[in-house]
Amino acid sequence: MRHSRIDTRTACLLLLSVLAVFYTLYFASAIILPMILALVVNLLLSSPLRFLHTRLHLPKPLAALCLILCVFGVVGAVGTAISVPATGWLERAPDAINTVQERLAFLRGPFQLLTGASDRIHNFLSIAGGHATVAATDQTTPDGHVIIVSTPTGGGGVAGLDRFSSSILLGTQAFMGQFFTMILMLFFLLAQGDSLLRRFVEIMPTFADKRRTVQIAYQIERNVSEYLATITIINSLVGVVNMVQCWLLGMPNPLLWGVMAFLLNYIPIIGPMMGIIIYFLVGLFVYPSVWQALLPPAIYLCIHLTEGETITPMVLARRFTLNPVLVMASLMFWDWLWGIFGAFLSVPLLAVFKIICDHVEILTPLGHIVGGPAHPAPQKPLFTEMPDTATPDEDASRLDD
Repeated sequence: MRHSRIDTRTACLLLLSVLAVFYTLYFASAIILPMILALVVNLLLSSPLRFLHTRLHLPKPLAALCLILCVFGVVGAVGTAISVPATGWLERAPDAINTVQERLAFLRGPFQLLTGASDRIHNFLSIAGGHATVAATDQTTPDGHVIIVSTPTGGGGVAGLDRFSSSILLGTQAFMGQFFTMILMLFFLLAQGDSLLRRFVEIMPTFADKRRTVQIAYQIERNVSEYLATITIINSLVGVVNMVQCWLLGMPNPLLWGVMAFLLNYIPIIGPMMGIIIYFLVGLFVYPSVWQALLPPAIYLCIHLTEGETITPMVLARRFTLNPVLVMASLMFWDWLWGIFGAFLSVPLLAVFKIICDHVEILTPLGHIVGGPAHPAPQKPLFTEMPDTATPDEDASRLDD
């Protein structure tokens, strides 16, 4: 009986600890998120850094600076190329909205019915709760339908525009602050990350613990960096193919839509769905009929299905297989916690969690659950382990590399 109470107490403490960690991640996201992004980008750049340091004999700080400048150069070049057409589309947004509304006029009736029902329910709940926040009036149309017109009680006009502009300014300032925090952290991780890992290994009490720590670090770097590099190459091909199809179909600014497809493809499931919707809306503005507007998103969907169901599983299945249900759950959770950056980090964080579980005995069942579905044919392990015959000198040499 006492053993049962101890287990219950331990489970409750573990649950409270997990909740405390999640609350900390949420409320301290302004400082934690840039650090996590820097760690992930560091894994992506670890192989180029090793090449510059070992083959070209550049000092690590100089190699790290070169890599960061290269990343800045690529991002700046692409951003400059798409900034002008993106600004043009933003300026044409009101005309685009009017055009889309005209093309989708046949859906106006069902939408009005749904909107009227939603307003009635909201008004009823507000009155029942005793704190109505809108002033609603009923207007009867000639055909007998009742339309509820709601007037918000909040201010609008110039004051609302000022608040909107202020929120954009504050959001931009916060983003730039987090961006430079990430870049600064990334530089020191690239330049001195190995020394930090070495110090961490040195404080482990036993040789088995030291070896396990080296294995975890080695596998996290190898698998996550390979995953990010492979996904980046695949997403680049997806962006190029979408750019070509937009050019062939006569859509303006094909480079803009190709870059958008490239970026959205980093977010599993949700990203391509958003891309399909955007392609359809742009098609409604560009083409004269709805059926022609359906062609670009239909091709986008075929490209995504080919990539997501054939190419990516074929490339990653033997080295990076995760449970699809947990991948989706991780995507929704991190998107809720950290937004778009959390959605980008969802798969790498889930992979790091599995690697740690595979090397910690008490968490091994969780690692087995996180793994992908079983296949009838024998395959290589999900994460390739370091040889058991390695000596301490070999472990140290891997740290040096």
